[in-house]
Amino acid sequence: MEMSQQQLNYERIAKAIAYIQSNFKQQPTLEEIATHINVSPFHFQRLFQEWAGTTPKKFLQYISLQHAKKVLKDSNSTETATFKTGLSSSSRLHELFVKIESMTPAEYKNGGASLQINYSCQSTPFGEVCVASTNKGICHIAFLVEGLDAMESIKEYFPKANIRLQEEKIHAEISKIFNNMSNISTPLRLHLKGTPFQLKVWEALLKIPSGQLKTYGQIANSIGNPGSSRAVGTAIGSNAIAYLIPCHRVIQTSGLFGGYMWGPIRKTAIIGWEHAQTNKEQDENI
Repeated sequence: MEMSQQQLNYERIAKAIAYIQSNFKQQPTLEEIATHINVSPFHFQRLFQEWAGTTPKKFLQYISLQHAKKVLKDSNSTETATFKTGLSSSSRLHELFVKIESMTPAEYKNGGASLQINYSCQSTPFGEVCVASTNKGICHIAFLVEGLDAMESIKEYFPKANIRLQEEKIHAEISKIFNNMSNISTPLRLHLKGTPFQLKVWEALLKIPSGQLKTYGQIANSIGNPGSSRAVGTAIGSNAIAYLIPCHRVIQTSGLFGGYMWGPIRKTAIIGWEHAQTNKEQDENI
């Protein structure tokens, strides 16, 4: 599949983020960052506006440690204020538009031997994703990373399933979650392979509004298991549904973003992009 302009922009922005994180002590200028990714400062500024809807300066603010700490501190009051001011239209869309159905014990234990899984590749602002589904719903979404193709990413979770390349209507719906989820006519159904504890954690992730962040400890508390932060982290690391189940919104108590199955740079880019989109929505509603 040919890369879209948005994907090409992401590749450049990801390279810029990596450069900034490696050289943050030197506080690189706009010109220095632009030179590193081989574009002019003017084009770099415009690229950011097109991809993220904000300036490089604002974007860097959204991915800073200080900003992350502030979001964590203010998260509860911010959510309350959002609902009171009528700005909740997008904050709970993931929870409203995503319905989880767990696989049967047999499907879970036998590596998906009884499952027919169809998959296709779809474009997102953060690179291509492999989207796979059974007759009950989406079972896998994974960003395609170097050295791992779509089929391999599915086989990691369902080694015995019958897997074939075939695009389904539900696969194309995934692109809508990066625009306006209210355009989705029916809830997206997920057919997930997980333990009861994992499913509980993933359901909790769906309740984190776009543009907000939670710690592993906060997720543990929200599911009634205080002190299970390590187990929560393991469950989050087992999430096979990229972006739609937003494990990228969980960070360390220190404010550091931490690891991500599909790369820490991608996680940083997603967090910054979501903050830019959320702030833009709020500005439009004021």
